[in-house]
Amino acid sequence: MKSVDKLSEQSGFHSQQLSIEGTAIHAVTAGQNDNPAILFLHGFPQNWMAFRNVMTGLAGQFYVVAIDLPGIGESEKIPANDTRTIARYVKGVIAELGLTKVTLVGHDLGGMVTYAFLRAYPNDLSKAVIMNVVVPGVEPWSQVKKNPHIWHFPFHSIPDLPEALVMGKQRIYFDYFFTTIAAKPDKIEEQARNAYAEAYSSYDALHTGFEWYRAFGQDEKDNVAAKGEPVQTPLLYLRGEREYGKIDDYLTGFRESGLTNVSGQVIPGSGHYAPEEASEEVVNILLSFIR
Repeated sequence: MKSVDKLSEQSGFHSQQLSIEGTAIHAVTAGQNDNPAILFLHGFPQNWMAFRNVMTGLAGQFYVVAIDLPGIGESEKIPANDTRTIARYVKGVIAELGLTKVTLVGHDLGGMVTYAFLRAYPNDLSKAVIMNVVVPGVEPWSQVKKNPHIWHFPFHSIPDLPEALVMGKQRIYFDYFFTTIAAKPDKIEEQARNAYAEAYSSYDALHTGFEWYRAFGQDEKDNVAAKGEPVQTPLLYLRGEREYGKIDDYLTGFRESGLTNVSGQVIPGSGHYAPEEASEEVVNILLSFIR
């Protein structure tokens, strides 16, 4: 049995496979399924376990669900990896589980998918939360693309080369990010780090992770084309205090893109991996926002 399943059992979570458009999507749930739902979407290089502590803190009041994004961990790959396509499968997860009063929470790439979902299905969510990420085509995207310190965006976009260099060295490569862009690297525990490396251990899974970056051009086109179309769903943008950049620039970008109900909050002391670095703070912020 894989470590992800061992952790889900130990935590009282329920692990299941959903069939979405004929593709198996791995979902982990906790709480009562008649409660309002919170659906969590992870980013790179993680899987559903990124939200394990946050889910534990919220399961008493909500039906909490986290998935392995298509192609990662126990989820099968899909034909395309742009965020609009991934959002369609997320919509399928919501329908398959019969989720109601849904708040969609996305971190990193999952935040980009959350934005794409808001654009494609603006009336399907009660609320949305985007954490620690810039969205292609939404400012400050143009500045982020020029930042030489964000070297992994162009590197991951190169065809085939990242797979050749990282395959077999996933744990080493992922640890670099956990150490470098987390303010509290020790909060990303050894068991989780091993599970993340395991979730991307196959060539197909690793390839999927890099394909997300290769799809940024398409994501940017889709998001720019949707600019100006109003979306009234309440959006909360969260950013770690130790993340590069000013949160106000991100909030302005969302508002200028057409999102009419945007608020933001800085997570004190946190770097990029807020769901693990500051689990309790994230739980309290989500409770306040959703209520």
